[in-house]
Amino acid sequence: MAEMKTKASNASVKAYFDAIPDEQMRKDCRAISPIMEEATKSKAKMWGDKIVGFGSTRMRYANGKEVDWMVVAFA
Repeated sequence: MAEMKTKASNASVKAYFDAIPDEQMRKDCRAISPIMEEATKSKAKMWGDKIVGFGSTRMRYANGKEVDWMVVAFA
């Protein structure tokens, strides 16, 4: 079975935000991140290359496979 591409990583959320070329989008991401951290009581973490996730939960597919997944996220 193939390994999931979308999984938590140690990549820097700040570096991801800093690399966003559109200034307004960069500001929006920096504004929404602390709101989501407060709501989830979890620090922002990169999932895959371009998803900023908050919190983690165990998800089970109908076939029984289990994976860790973010509680809430934006890309």
